Amino acid sequence: MAVAGTGSFGRNHLRVLRELEAAGEGVALVAAVEPNPERAEETSRQYTIPVFASVEDLLRADLKLDAATVAVPTIHHHEVAAALLDAGLDLLVEKPLAASLAEADDLILRAEKQGRIVQPGHLERFNPAVLAIEPHLKRPMFFEAHRLSVFTPRALDVDVVMDLMIHDLDVVLTFAKSQVSEVRAVGLPIVSPKVDIASVRVEFESGCVANFTASRISTERVRKLRFFEPREYVSIDYARRDVLAIRMEANIPPQLAAALAAGKLDAAALEKLTAEGPAPGLKFDKPEVAPGEPLKLEFLSFLDSVRKRCQPRVTARQGRAALELALAIQAAMVAHAQRAGLGNFFKN
Repeated sequence: MAVAGTGSFGRNHLRVLRELEAAGEGVALVAAVEPNPERAEETSRQYTIPVFASVEDLLRADLKLDAATVAVPTIHHHEVAAALLDAGLDLLVEKPLAASLAEADDLILRAEKQGRIVQPGHLERFNPAVLAIEPHLKRPMFFEAHRLSVFTPRALDVDVVMDLMIHDLDVVLTFAKSQVSEVRAVGLPIVSPKVDIASVRVEFESGCVANFTASRISTERVRKLRFFEPREYVSIDYARRDVLAIRMEANIPPQLAAALAAGKLDAAALEKLTAEGPAPGLKFDKPEVAPGEPLKLEFLSFLDSVRKRCQPRVTARQGRAALELALAIQAAMVAHAQRAGLGNFFKN
């Protein structure tokens, strides 16, 4: 395998591939692509592999590659992925799959024509907490997602929706299993030229509703998803890789039911309740969560799909669906800005 792009996340790809190679997982990191001379030299020295300035140079070297990862800036995803697909490689492409639906559709068509696997890098689908709760899903009807980060000068080629929120969009789309019927959104650029904080409400044809909050200018780092099913509440902490499920019995106190419905009891508060003894009318359950680094689990799943020539856990069409919703959210933010008389700052 080769890694295209050795920036902030590409370095993680390099690390995980080399760790899997050392662990005898049947994969070898043999090359990278990086146009920045300093990063290229550093990567070559650290991993003892050739680093090429372009995908064309990589392919001309004829290294007998089977697969590659694409971790270049989003605006270059299509160009790089298309060249690698046409060369007959299977791909793990960082999220979002592409910068536009037209580009995503083209990559899907190329992959289907070539018989290649394209797996979008929606990392949270491999979070052990998500893997633990997914088999137990019934009918989620309300989601509340919060993804907050402190500001860093990375990924500023995209807004906070494409950078952070798209993880939660993918998970909720997978859990809800319904078409989107309405999107409302507000977003503002604060410290960068693109939207840094966004609040979104999505309604589905099934009647399910999801609220999303994403910020890359927070004073704290939060990665949480809460959702409600009939008589059940589930809280996922992505960062802690932890999940807590609470089943509501018939005799639940009205005050506790109201607090849960309002989302005023987070996972920490509920765990405190558990420590102090079972609350009346509530049955607590902590599904067993297998340990594991999500990125490593993502790579192992991709390698399994490549070897077995089977559909990956996260398909290219699912990546397209998350991109489509993200683009709809961006359009809703623009419409809101126009209604509010905020000008055309989204064009910056």
